[in-house]
Amino acid sequence: MQRKIQSLFNPFITQKRLITALLFACSMHLNVVSGQIPDHFTVNPEGEGHEMEVGFTKGKAHNHPLIAVWVEDTLGHFIQTLYVSQSIGTGIFNYGDKSSGQWTKGELSRPAALPYWAHKRGILSDNGSYMPTSKNPVADAYTGPTPKSDFTLNLKTDSLLNSPFYVLLEINQPWDWNEYWTNTKFPDDYEYRTSSQPAVVYRCMIDPAIAGSETIMQAIGHSHYSGKDGNLYGDISTLTTALNIAGKITVKLIK
Repeated sequence: MQRKIQSLFNPFITQKRLITALLFACSMHLNVVSGQIPDHFTVNPEGEGHEMEVGFTKGKAHNHPLIAVWVEDTLGHFIQTLYVSQSIGTGIFNYGDKSSGQWTKGELSRPAALPYWAHKRGILSDNGSYMPTSKNPVADAYTGPTPKSDFTLNLKTDSLLNSPFYVLLEINQPWDWNEYWTNTKFPDDYEYRTSSQPAVVYRCMIDPAIAGSETIMQAIGHSHYSGKDGNLYGDISTLTTALNIAGKITVKLIK
């Protein structure tokens, strides 16, 4: 009788072990490839234009960077912001006020953070800079939390575009010094010291006629080290860890 009962349960035990093994294998695969399941964010869901997905795999130097994503035509004319980190878009940082002796949430301007995007956007704020403030914020539809690790962004343009266009991404991480961009390079420039290596700009071209296409973004230059202008500086040979904040960035046109 004991053998008969055991034989009846053997298929169940085998199936359970198989499921456990498969789950373990999947878990190991996630840990080896990316460390975790990427976060997913949807921005501007009411947009009536193209739907795209930006896939971001963090690099070895990733440490809570600030990010902006936007669209330009092929002549470099700004069309619209697709996404910007909430702290930049609102001018309110979690560690923005130290007047009490401890860091608390408060207003803060970081001109060196994402200056290429800010100048391209071209909206002058009340403080005389092109960075958004609490009085001149980016619309909520285009802001979101700064992802902590790998992520995908589901984005929409406001309207359809009839010809190929560029998607650009600017990324910056404070206090990532290297042998060229040292903490004493511009000792009198406070904004430089909040940024160190300047923001890196990535770009790819999207053809709206080819739905489902996926393109890898390439670094095309860096911004001004303290945000004093909106120029793109093409020589990235002095950058080191700044180029390893992102491991891989892709843009997929969904429709």
